[in-house]
Amino acid sequence: MITDLNVLAAKLGEIFSGKMVSLEERQGQLTMVVKAVDLLEVAARLRDESELRFELLVDVCGMDYSTYGSALSEEGCYLPDEDVEVPFPHRFAAVYHLLSVANNARLRLRVYAEDDGLPLLDTVTGVWPVANWFEREAFDLYGIVFKGHPDMRRILTDYGFVGNPFRKDFPLSGHVEMRYDAEQRRVVYQPVTVEPREVTPRIVREENFGCN
Repeated sequence: MITDLNVLAAKLGEIFSGKMVSLEERQGQLTMVVKAVDLLEVAARLRDESELRFELLVDVCGMDYSTYGSALSEEGCYLPDEDVEVPFPHRFAAVYHLLSVANNARLRLRVYAEDDGLPLLDTVTGVWPVANWFEREAFDLYGIVFKGHPDMRRILTDYGFVGNPFRKDFPLSGHVEMRYDAEQRRVVYQPVTVEPREVTPRIVREENFGCN
């Protein structure tokens, strides 16, 4: 069993020498970053290496770092800050949460999509089949496309949904709303009629609450 993070870090550094971009400890768990081009090779070795045996993929999370390193304007809203060094090289990433039952160890694996306009990563369904729905969720909510996925469709939003609702630039009220039309006897879409509103009581919300 691997009960010491230093031991796990040493093993990862030895096995993935030349493949690992960074390795850091945060909140009692290691996060390893690798390049997109190395994702499939690294994933397979994480699963198969006898000293690691990360046989279980717990979750895959999409990430959007578009407003990281921003600063407050005079009006109290967040704006990009060119003077802040942003540690994330690209806007979108996928984070894989791994568990080794055999070695009683956990690991985060983070991979950045290199094209912010069309975030593209290889699917890991060939390594961990359970990634199928996780990757579909990241595709639906963040617009990250997983190349080679057997069924790359939306999984949470409607088939006609436009945009990716978990992206930082997606409006909270959305672009359209859906209702049932009695005359047409079907569900129809129409422009959003909901006015922007703040539902958090003023006495408890922050000073800059609601800034876009």
